[in-house]
Amino acid sequence: QTISIAKAGITTVLNSRTSVLAAANPPSGRYDDLKTAQDNIDLQTTILSRFDLIFIVKDIRMYSQDKLIASHIIKIHASAGMASKDTDSMEGENWLKRYIEYCRVHCKPRLSDSAATMLQNNYVKIRQQMRQQANESGESAAIPITVRQLEAIIRLSESLAKMRLSFVATEEHVTEALRLFNVSTMDAARSGINEHMNLTPDMANEIKQAETQIKRRMGIGSH
Repeated sequence: QTISIAKAGITTVLNSRTSVLAAANPPSGRYDDLKTAQDNIDLQTTILSRFDLIFIVKDIRMYSQDKLIASHIIKIHASAGMASKDTDSMEGENWLKRYIEYCRVHCKPRLSDSAATMLQNNYVKIRQQMRQQANESGESAAIPITVRQLEAIIRLSESLAKMRLSFVATEEHVTEALRLFNVSTMDAARSGINEHMNLTPDMANEIKQAETQIKRRMGIGSH
């Protein structure tokens, strides 16, 4: 892919040769559902808008989920010795790496006309929803939906087509890319107290005042 730079009078397009995968904890250590996504993430919108997908992963205490995670970790440790023996034999036959390399070299998909129209309509719809949400809550979204996000969905659509060695990104690929975008970045943008109740600006202000008064009465470092 490419990245456009317009800084200090220099306007150019450079090849981007790497992907960035980042993980971080909220400022308070745990994700606070009573705060907005912006307060929990605590990064500038200019940085957040550069990520194609943003996932909020919460440690929800559920018996069935905890049991599955514990079982998975125990199996990993139990089969660690067997896995190390097979590593050498598998290294020379890593078909997945070879497949990904083949996709990169030989497949350069582009959007079809119908997929482009579908993407355009959905982008306008998402922008309208975010504008409506900002009007209702009185605050702008923590993760702005801009042309960068549109380019991100295009990259995802083309990547999905590339995985199937297709030279055209169809509506099916766009639908899956939009689904991924909705369950990650859009879900993160909508998260916070507005998920649980429809807050007016007055209610949000009262909550902030109450929180400030509680913090004044609590000792430093206490929870």
